Amino acid sequence: MKSRPSIHPQQSGGTAGRTDLGRRIAARRTALGLSRDELGHKCGADGNYIAYLEEHAASPAIGTLVRIADVLGVTVDDLTGASAGRVRGRSTARRDAALAPLEESECRTLLGTNGVGRIAVFTPEGPAVLPVNYLIAGPDIAFRTAVDALAARAAGTEVAFEIDNIDDVTAGGWSVLAVGELEAVTDPEEIQHLTATARSQPWAGGPRTHWMKLTPVRLTGRRVAHES
Repeated sequence: MKSRPSIHPQQSGGTAGRTDLGRRIAARRTALGLSRDELGHKCGADGNYIAYLEEHAASPAIGTLVRIADVLGVTVDDLTGASAGRVRGRSTARRDAALAPLEESECRTLLGTNGVGRIAVFTPEGPAVLPVNYLIAGPDIAFRTAVDALAARAAGTEVAFEIDNIDDVTAGGWSVLAVGELEAVTDPEEIQHLTATARSQPWAGGPRTHWMKLTPVRLTGRRVAHES
C-alpha cells in the first residue's frame, strides 16, 4: 500500500515562507472549494503535508506534484510557474494529427472542467469576444458581469461560448463551442443558487453581480487526435 507523504525536515527546499508554488496550490485549491484534507485525500497525501507545501519553501517529489496537479485540473508546469511566460501553440504539429468531432455528452463533460471561457456577442460596433468566469448550472452556462457591460446588453440575442485546452507537449488539444440565446437571470431563488454555487468571484473585479446565462441549442466540439 502506497504511503502518504508526510512532513519531514529534509523535504524543505529552503527557509520557511510561502513560495509561488504554495500560492498556486492554495489559490487553485480554494477556487475548487477543496479543503487541505480533501486535496490530500484525493492525491494520496496527508492534509498537513498540503498545508506544509502551501506555507513553506518545499521541494516535493515529481510524483507528488503530478498527483496534486491532476486533482487540481492543471499541469505541473502550471503549478511551478514554468509555463507562465511561455507562448502556447508553437509546438511542431505531428504528422499523424487529425481533427475528431466530440460527442455532445463529452462536450458537456468538458464544459465542467474549466472555469474560464469566452463569449462572443454582436455589438453596434461589431462582434466582440469577452473572457468570463463561468459555471455550469444544470443545462445552462452562467456567468456574472456588470449590469452595463457589453455581455449584459446582449441579452435576448444569439451568442457563442467557447472553451479550449492546448497541450504543447503532445501538440494536441480540444475545443467546445456552445450556441444559444443569452438571457439575464431575474429569478431571486436562481440568483441566490448561482451565487452560492460560484466558487470564486469574477477575476475582472468590480461590481459584477449581474447573472447571465445561456442554454445551448447547439453544442459541438473537436479534438486533435493522433493515430499513435
